Amino acid sequence: MTQTIDLSGRAALVTGAGSGIGRKTAHVLADAGASIACTDVNLGTAEETAAAIKDAGGEAIAIAHDVVEEAQWANAVNATTEAFGNLRIMVNNAGIELVKTIDQISTDDFRRVMDINVLGVFLGIQACADAIHNSGGGSIINLSSVAGLIGAPRQAAYCASKGAVRLMTKATALELAGLGKQVRVNSVHPGIIETPMMDDLIQGVPEEEREARIAQMHARHPIGRLGQPLDIANAILFLASDMSDFMTGSEVVVDGGLTAN
Repeated sequence: MTQTIDLSGRAALVTGAGSGIGRKTAHVLADAGASIACTDVNLGTAEETAAAIKDAGGEAIAIAHDVVEEAQWANAVNATTEAFGNLRIMVNNAGIELVKTIDQISTDDFRRVMDINVLGVFLGIQACADAIHNSGGGSIINLSSVAGLIGAPRQAAYCASKGAVRLMTKATALELAGLGKQVRVNSVHPGIIETPMMDDLIQGVPEEEREARIAQMHARHPIGRLGQPLDIANAILFLASDMSDFMTGSEVVVDGGLTAN
């Protein structure tokens, strides 16, 4: 018997929903019946995502949201619950990449990566856990990376931030379960995904060498291709649903075999 995922009646807050994995995740969750709060530091792109969901017959709102600002988290949660009556799913997707050698990374660079990629996730869990529990329980999904599992040259700050997300996920999953909160917390670890962020990996590469560099990225994935935002959105959909009801503190690696080598 085929089992389908139905998120009808559940509201989801997706950060960084204006582009890439966040935008695709918002659409996939909406297609499964969820009402979506699309948040992004760029309100215009969040509005584009929300408008497309509504045009397709779904429910969505757009919220201007800088994930490093604690007050803006409170606003995002309140706006979501006021619009939809609950908050059952939260996707900590917003993040930035930094590709520099260790001697090129300034303290300001490092702090910015840690603020957005780590502090933003921390504030999200802190702001949403009780709201999710009080809505009847649900799921927090944190976007880490294969860079949170293995090292990579010129990505010391990024690897540090995504490793922090991986272990923060496990710690908060244990803590919330121990407190009797009906909130599961899991992390997703994408390989190299064809999004605007991928451009950061080839910044500084001469134009004539870019095709070869992209071919190298493909070759790192034994499955034979780079990832697409839909690959990650489908994993998030599973973790958002009751089909993953026995999973918390888990890491779901979606990398085409990159870390299997």
